[in-house]
Amino acid sequence: MPPFLHTLIYFLAALTVLIAIHEYGHFIVARFVGVKVLKFSIGFGRTLWRYQKSPNDTEYVIGILPLGGYVKMVDEREGAVSPDDLPHAFNRQPLPGRFAIVAAGPLFNFMLAILIYWTVFMLGETGIRPVLGPVETSTLAEQAGFREGDEILAVDGEETPTWNLAIGELIAGLIDRDRVSVDVRTAEGEKLVRVLTVPSDLSDQPDHLHERLGLQPWQPALLPVIDKLLPGSAAEQAGLAPGDLLASVDGTRIGDWRQWVQFVRERPSQELHLTVEREGQLVNLVITPLAVDGAAGKVGQIGASVRVPEDYLKDMQVDYRLSIVPALIAAVEKTSGDSLMTLKMVGRMLIGRASVQNLSGPISIAQIVGQAAEHGFTYFLRVLAIVSVSLAVLNLLPIPVLDGGHLAFYTIEAIKGSPVSERIQAACQQVGIFILLTLMVLAFYLDIGRLIG
Repeated sequence: MPPFLHTLIYFLAALTVLIAIHEYGHFIVARFVGVKVLKFSIGFGRTLWRYQKSPNDTEYVIGILPLGGYVKMVDEREGAVSPDDLPHAFNRQPLPGRFAIVAAGPLFNFMLAILIYWTVFMLGETGIRPVLGPVETSTLAEQAGFREGDEILAVDGEETPTWNLAIGELIAGLIDRDRVSVDVRTAEGEKLVRVLTVPSDLSDQPDHLHERLGLQPWQPALLPVIDKLLPGSAAEQAGLAPGDLLASVDGTRIGDWRQWVQFVRERPSQELHLTVEREGQLVNLVITPLAVDGAAGKVGQIGASVRVPEDYLKDMQVDYRLSIVPALIAAVEKTSGDSLMTLKMVGRMLIGRASVQNLSGPISIAQIVGQAAEHGFTYFLRVLAIVSVSLAVLNLLPIPVLDGGHLAFYTIEAIKGSPVSERIQAACQQVGIFILLTLMVLAFYLDIGRLIG
């Protein structure tokens, strides 16, 4: 299957699930409260599929544009309502009922994330032990005293049996706190606590957190054999092919893949004279690594991966899974942590302490979902949970036209004892539409910039 089609299918699947769950929350609570639902739609535009049992029942619709959905309820503000339907009109419901209907959408997205994480934690995963490879110079890890061979046991008291869990906790800690305590076991077997001190300028480049941290997993030396090439990459343009053994570069023998990667990173946009062994013959090539942004400036990148033997890292693998109750507790904690991190990142962007480059549009999200799916169903589920949490948090922001904006109006109504005037609500909604359109344009602009870059 072509990569684009693969990414598109998984993106549409993820989007459909997230939208359906969100709108179902509004729908089921509206029905429970006693509001009559006229239409339940997934997507906008021309109708691809519809079902309605009878003219008095809810119409179910799938639209051609899967970028949202809606639940249309009986409401006097949107048109004439028959006398029989007046008791079932949304606008005639008590405040707690209206509040519950609106809040149910984001709440169901949170519940979906908890369910996904609960399932993932019970199914478990096979990861690699968080043992450190060479620690890069001038990084936070080096400043904290981390050394090659250190195994991360816990981050701020949270056990981290796999590399993904360890890095996830470290990144979350760097965003959230000034100091992060890390329990490690050294290569000599000694247990120590290393403390990462977060510099004041770290939040200015949160997209480079991983590089600023400077940690990479330990791995045995790999032969520098090319496995896959990215389409249009420097490696492909230079004529490299899968199976090529990198022999030397600029007269220097290439001992292993790590040495080659370091050599390339230090020479962005520089012409390199490369000798490879291909089917028993030596072939001379010229390659110019692409210059990409790194935490400490430009670094070189050629767009090729290394061939990994099947039993590679077998001794480093660890199975991690939880039983039913601990998995549920961990799922709730993970969802809460993701929510707080999303909220803090939004806050940092609003006050200028985080770059708007962290804003992701549909193109970036589609790429992330597609890449996760390539790594396996568990990774896809994890990304689906993260996006579900982000959708819930963003919908709860007090921006008119979003669920959070409506909830803000209801909160004011509860305090003052009467609804906010329709004139003020209409004016606020115009502002809300402007904010959303601006964010959408910015997100698309950043997505396109990433594609071009």
